[in-house]
Amino acid sequence: MSTGTVHTSIQNGIASIVFFHPQSNSLPGTLLQMLASEIEKAGNNSAVRVIVLKSEGEKAFCAGASFDELVAIDSLEKGQIFFSGFAAVINAIRKVPKFVIARVQGKAVGGGVGLACAADYTIATENASVKLSELAVGIGPFVVGPAVERKIGNAAFSMMSINATEWQTANWAREKGMYTALYATIQELDIAVQSLAERLATSNPEAMTELKKVFWEGTENWDSLLSERAAVSGRLVLSDFTKESIARFKAGARG
Repeated sequence: MSTGTVHTSIQNGIASIVFFHPQSNSLPGTLLQMLASEIEKAGNNSAVRVIVLKSEGEKAFCAGASFDELVAIDSLEKGQIFFSGFAAVINAIRKVPKFVIARVQGKAVGGGVGLACAADYTIATENASVKLSELAVGIGPFVVGPAVERKIGNAAFSMMSINATEWQTANWAREKGMYTALYATIQELDIAVQSLAERLATSNPEAMTELKKVFWEGTENWDSLLSERAAVSGRLVLSDFTKESIARFKAGARG
């Protein structure tokens, strides 16, 4: 099973963190840990003023949890460890003293929606529709939920969670506050992301750090909260209902 890759490049105060997985940029546990580590390292690097989070390719931004890894989970401990990977990435974004810009070039599902919502500023293309599919496979968006609800509100989060098989358009996501702006092409998206990153790279780093603290006030309990949520998901993924649902989902995807 490919674990995917994470690469970081730093230029003129901008750290670009790029992740890739051959299965629509899905997120196995190893990749999640790598991603959290790279975000933390960039956040602690004095040469970095701003972080840009992106994925490779021109299609999906992130397909969420790796189904191959989900079906392989056979204990509560393994389940909590896997879902704690999402918690680690969200908490890394939350705690680093630098703004994190997310570049969303395509569809985002489940954990991908969590990344888009956890970022401090998210810019997308008009093709970047979103879906929280977890309930459809017998789980629920427990770990990413706090980040999603914080960004788009309880009503929109509840709607996405319940309508787990329905895509919401990029325009809907912009209206709810998940995306700050939409662009027709990836090229236009990249110009906008680079322009913002360059402006932030020349802004007062102390002011940005203090602003980030303000933006994230009230989330100080997320280390424990997301760990508790990971345990819930880890328990549910062991159920026969969930394993059968994931198997049907994978069979449908292959068909």
